[in-house]
Amino acid sequence: MFKTALRNLLAHKARLMMTALAVLLGVAFVAGTLIFSDTVGEAVKNASAKNLKDVAVSVQAVRDPDADAGPEADGRHRTALDDKIADRVRALPGVTSVRASVTGNAVLAGRDGQPVGNGWQDHAVNYQPGKDGKDPRYPLVQGRGPASDGEIALAEATAKAAGVRIGDTVRFATDGPVLTKKLVGIVATDDPAVTSGASLALLDTATAQKLYLYPGQYDELVVAAAPGTDQRELTEKVSALLPANRAVATSGHDLVAEQARRIADQNKALSQTLLVFAGIALFVGIFIIANTFTMLISQRSREIALLRAVGASRRQVVRSVLVEAALLGLVSSVVGFALGAGIAVGLRAVMDANGAGFPDGPVVIGPAAVLSALGVGVLVTVLAAWLPSRKAARIAPVEALSSVEAPPAARSLVVRNSIGALIAGAGVAVMLWVSTLTSSDDLPIAMAGSALTLTGVIILAPLLSRPLVSLAGAVTTRFFGITGKLAKENALRNPRRTAATGSALMIGLTLITGLTVAAHSAQVATDKMIGRGLTADYQIKTGNYVGVDPKLSAKVADLPGIEAVAPLRGTGFNTDPGPGRDSGFGYLRGTDLDQIDKVAHLTFTEGSLDALKAGGIAVSQSGAKEHGWRLGDTVNIEFDEKRKIRTKVAAIYTDLDALGSAFASTTLVDPYLERFRNEELLVKTAHGASPAIAKEIRHTLGDNPLVKVQDHDDLRQETAGQIATIVNMVYGLLGMAVIIAVVGVVNTLAMSVFERTREIGMLRAIGLARSGIKRMVRLESVVISLFGAVLGMALGVFLAWAGGKLVSSSFPTYAMVLPWGRLGLFLLIALVVGVLAALWPARRAARLNMLEAIGAQ
Repeated sequence: MFKTALRNLLAHKARLMMTALAVLLGVAFVAGTLIFSDTVGEAVKNASAKNLKDVAVSVQAVRDPDADAGPEADGRHRTALDDKIADRVRALPGVTSVRASVTGNAVLAGRDGQPVGNGWQDHAVNYQPGKDGKDPRYPLVQGRGPASDGEIALAEATAKAAGVRIGDTVRFATDGPVLTKKLVGIVATDDPAVTSGASLALLDTATAQKLYLYPGQYDELVVAAAPGTDQRELTEKVSALLPANRAVATSGHDLVAEQARRIADQNKALSQTLLVFAGIALFVGIFIIANTFTMLISQRSREIALLRAVGASRRQVVRSVLVEAALLGLVSSVVGFALGAGIAVGLRAVMDANGAGFPDGPVVIGPAAVLSALGVGVLVTVLAAWLPSRKAARIAPVEALSSVEAPPAARSLVVRNSIGALIAGAGVAVMLWVSTLTSSDDLPIAMAGSALTLTGVIILAPLLSRPLVSLAGAVTTRFFGITGKLAKENALRNPRRTAATGSALMIGLTLITGLTVAAHSAQVATDKMIGRGLTADYQIKTGNYVGVDPKLSAKVADLPGIEAVAPLRGTGFNTDPGPGRDSGFGYLRGTDLDQIDKVAHLTFTEGSLDALKAGGIAVSQSGAKEHGWRLGDTVNIEFDEKRKIRTKVAAIYTDLDALGSAFASTTLVDPYLERFRNEELLVKTAHGASPAIAKEIRHTLGDNPLVKVQDHDDLRQETAGQIATIVNMVYGLLGMAVIIAVVGVVNTLAMSVFERTREIGMLRAIGLARSGIKRMVRLESVVISLFGAVLGMALGVFLAWAGGKLVSSSFPTYAMVLPWGRLGLFLLIALVVGVLAALWPARRAARLNMLEAIGAQ
């Protein structure tokens, strides 16, 4: 039987090629994901280990927020690490050196004035030269290290991104005005953050302390030890020298282990996401594999009957088919794994080109990736072939010898339809329940309901195929006559086969349609949310959320053409949560009450702005409901254990995103701010937004790379860009599943043509031209593709509608909006898929010799 399986596999190379392609693509996706994850993880891990290779102990300062808070805070912070502690650590036995580091955030401006780097990871450190004038941690590529207040050095990648050279003036900001320094050096670094796209600036120690700390203070002490020194023992000795609760010592081994764990966690999310889409691709492939083996077994029924007649048992027949499937799966998986290695290299290159900046390193192919990819490919193929093998074993020898292909038993379809109805009904019920939920925490429920619904529809697909195919067939018959009718009848001949073929395309379009509808609706909701109640022409804020200096903010109001400027600055608070409530946390914003109604459309349901000016706070309707507050209530607000106020609810307003859940006068809020900075500025101009006035505002704010001056269009585009990036990425990942579905349509049609060889010969004999044969096959392909597309799009719209409420907490204005243009494009793509998938099968059918086809068995 093994020889029989091998012979069958080799005898039907052309028929099995498309099935092998489906397995190959799915395995390539899995293998590429695993290899990519291992390669990037190992590269980052090696870079981190190299960056920490000389670290025996790291002493990190513990920041005291209370010491740096208050209206007069200037952005610097205090630490307990100073020169005295550094000298004590240097004196310990085994210590060879102590590197005292200062680190802070710095955003550099490129030649075009735009920020360089990737935000929060953009940082500056102090350059610490040794006796030779060089810092061993940052080898010089050009120039020298910074030695005075007016000098700066940059990492090589940062200088390239900023477009600056030695001698140029570098503009940057920490959390205040723009600073300028002369570029005197360019260095190399193995810092994973920098290799991943962050910027790195180096300053002399005194300048770094002036910007981020206070004279003589440090953020970290990096201790190097002599070879053979016990790191844990040294860590304990260092810990004994540190002030309690103000600094923490960690051994180098523990740092490396912690970084490796953090890297693994970061890669885990990406890998799991990619593997989900790989699983979808393989799931789609199951339909193609099952379809192929069902048709092959039908075509080989006489051969199987002869085997049974000469003594082969049912178990041997099943085993033969499964061995054939396993061999197919193994060969396809090996080729797919090789392709997956190429995908991993390409994916890394694409992500690097888009700013991912992964460290350099060789491609890592671990045993887990090899075994997982090959095992999955073989397992999926064998599982898909299991039911067809059982069908082959059940055929009675005498009945099979005279049978062509009996239609599916009515009872089996009844059982299938009953099971499908139960599962689909349960899924729809869950999704209807989900449509009443409003929290993103309920996403797992929505995912479970979507999976149930999709599974139920897949099981019911043969039943659903009849009305949908008949409807499409009516159109083809109306426009194409007898060939259109023949195409419809061919598609209806075997509902199971049509359903399996259409379901492969349906799964991909369900996910793509659902994503498209949800993304489009979220974008529309964002547009509404941005414009809702906001009459300001500009919103000004900083990219790293440190806020804008109020002194600079005041200068904006003096610009010609500016009608109103309302600052927004705030702080979190706690209050009595009230009966039946879990939390009393909130956020109170302070603003200029004389200006706020000029930049925002305030609608008070109770109280008024004048009442608020007399004292108290204004609360949004949702905030009042959350805290259980009513107009006139006296409430206790606790900013921290030491700072509390007792105030009243002076007004309740319709929810306004710009103001959040509560606001009051700046005079009430300012004494309790951790930092005296404006989080945002809302600016109203006399003649609306224009490039000229936006440029003037930026210039007034010092052309600071931290500051973002955005009008309504900028805000929409910023959000739209984020949504579009996610959608395009998912389109690309789901594209693999759609390609496999197209392969399935080609495979089914090609094998169907082979199965109907005699029938095609008879049609040719009674006068149907070759062009008619081609048209018939093409229309059959279009009908099947449209069936899968319509079913998938309808299901995707339903799932998007049911799950839409889950994002209402982030998008209060969310409502489902159908992107008719995009949906029409999907339908057109389905038509194109149907035509393209039929090219080869239609050409093959038309080229059949009439007499040979009539005499075919």
